Amino acid sequence: MDAVTVLYVHGLWMMGAEAALLVRRLREERGYHVHVFRYRSVREPLAAIAAALRETIARVEAPRVHLLGHSLGGSIILHCLERYPMTQPGRVVFMGAPVLGSRSARILCRWGLGRRVAGRAVADALLTQRERRWEAPRELGIIAGTLPLGFGQLLARFSEPNDGVVAVSETRLPGATAYADLPVNHMGLLWSARAAREAGSFLEHGRFGL
Repeated sequence: MDAVTVLYVHGLWMMGAEAALLVRRLREERGYHVHVFRYRSVREPLAAIAAALRETIARVEAPRVHLLGHSLGGSIILHCLERYPMTQPGRVVFMGAPVLGSRSARILCRWGLGRRVAGRAVADALLTQRERRWEAPRELGIIAGTLPLGFGQLLARFSEPNDGVVAVSETRLPGATAYADLPVNHMGLLWSARAAREAGSFLEHGRFGL
């Protein structure tokens, strides 16, 4: 395989099909090979998912391997790279990823049913606010949405910029190379042509176009 490869890591309750437009745009506009890393977000613990991602990364034969995570997918990438070295060169983009903890998830998981619906990976990754910093030896670009339209508004009642599920402040991982805020909601990050361009720009050049 001689083309640059992107591994897309989906979010909670997803399986990758939700990112079909994003995947197509990265393939057509940037010429990337894009593969979806699938996992069972409700059943599997974060550590097991991160270990499986590590194994998937290790199997990719390409000159560069980029990682792209939406929502919980960003937290999985972060957890993986905090624990396992990645030998292939490449960059990382998080889209709407609450890597500093999720207020929406904490409120949802106050109830037993909500905790069961959210699943084990959310419990491991998003329920505790923590100080974290990006220290992986590769560039990280973070894209956040600012259109407050989503189910998280019913739970969290944000009083700060958010994408309807995740607050912008929850995505602001210290140590990242660059940040970009776009006027789209949480799922719109996957469907927006502009978001795809910004993700592609960072993966290719290490900077957002904006």
